[in-house]
Amino acid sequence: MVEMRQENKKNQERCFVDTIIVGAGFAGLKAAETLKEKGQKILLLEAQDRVGGRCKAGKIAGNVVDFGGQWIGAHHPLFREEAAKAGIELYPQYEEGKSLLSFKGKVKKFGLIPPFNPFALCEIALFIYLWGRDLKQIPKNQPWKAKKAEKWDSISFESWVMSHLRTKGAREFARAVVNGLFCVEASEMSYLYFLECMRQGRGMKVMMAASGGAQQDKARGGAWSVAKAMADRLGNKIRFQQPVVKIMQDESGIQVTTKAGEIYGAKKLILAIPPVLAAKLIFEPKLPSQKQGLLRRMPMGNVIKVHVAYERPFWREKGLSGEAIGLGLHFATVYDQTPKDEEIGILVGVIEGKYAVKMSQMSQEERRQIVVKDLVHYFGEQAKNPIEYVDCDWAKEEWAEGGYAGCMATGVLSLYGEALGRKEGHIHFAGTETATEWTGYFEGALQSGLRAANEILGN
Repeated sequence: MVEMRQENKKNQERCFVDTIIVGAGFAGLKAAETLKEKGQKILLLEAQDRVGGRCKAGKIAGNVVDFGGQWIGAHHPLFREEAAKAGIELYPQYEEGKSLLSFKGKVKKFGLIPPFNPFALCEIALFIYLWGRDLKQIPKNQPWKAKKAEKWDSISFESWVMSHLRTKGAREFARAVVNGLFCVEASEMSYLYFLECMRQGRGMKVMMAASGGAQQDKARGGAWSVAKAMADRLGNKIRFQQPVVKIMQDESGIQVTTKAGEIYGAKKLILAIPPVLAAKLIFEPKLPSQKQGLLRRMPMGNVIKVHVAYERPFWREKGLSGEAIGLGLHFATVYDQTPKDEEIGILVGVIEGKYAVKMSQMSQEERRQIVVKDLVHYFGEQAKNPIEYVDCDWAKEEWAEGGYAGCMATGVLSLYGEALGRKEGHIHFAGTETATEWTGYFEGALQSGLRAANEILGN
């Protein structure tokens, strides 16, 4: 590593800071903000020409919408603090009226209880109880130390479903939970990792709910407006279009090389990017095998986020909330996205898992036709003629490669999980995947950035 210091001494003298943060999503922004407030000299390197990471602004019918994450939960204090700091209003997700469930080709309205037969409902109540019982056995911050960790990590969520549930309705509903929350198929996620995510999100009822749950509120102007406000406070501490390709460290500190050949030096570094992207970086010396193994084993889910605009929110006139769940449909999760105080109607939803993989190969027009067909199935002929359609395929986003977050298949969490948020020398790791509360959410990203910054500050 002596060569590192000699070869690039001149470059490091030109740009040497206390801490370099790589990635300007919510994790990186929070880490940078925290360190800057404590008087550290920082530099935030972002590969894209914008901040936000998996939070991305878009437009439909003249209205700003979130192409990435959008909801702020009732138990998300860090995000609420940032929104308040920026003077950005949060308002509740619309949920007045009945929801819709499509199962076996038929659409039924429902309130609190999904319209399955009594046997399926009993099994749904059973698996909610079993999940709640099992997740209580997961030690906070150390799921690999659960008494049944190896057993639970040796089976996929699909295996658990097939061995514990008998009715088609309960099985499909359980799979829909994984599809909707994690954008993967039930066979792609270990039961242990599922339980850990449920523990972090305070259980299924909270994670699936609007009022009092994880989908309670939205930000006026979009969630990205909060990321932008954080970035504005950092000013020239952010450098855009600076994808990092190499990270070197020795006893004296860190050296970062970008794709363009720019070299930056620091005492410490916070890596706040998804594991799937971190796995592509060159580290000298190499990271420990447990950390390397983990980064290579956390692929992103597959998701295409869709917005469809209509002249008015006609579903409300029918006494519907706009929420629809489709078991076996391409467009399986739908919500009302109508802007506050606007006459226009907007529906938002996601294409998840295997359907996202399949439809990613299609043109946007082909996707539009399938989505509109499903919306007509849910809401009737009035859904046939939207005034605009937009979508965002996150698998095609170069600096995300999917969404919502990295996922662990069988055998990963119990063997590699201990390395997840662990620092390696002068390198600290952040990002929503490393959170100990609300992994996969903005809140988890903010928590991880705060934790990484505090590690550097010695708190």
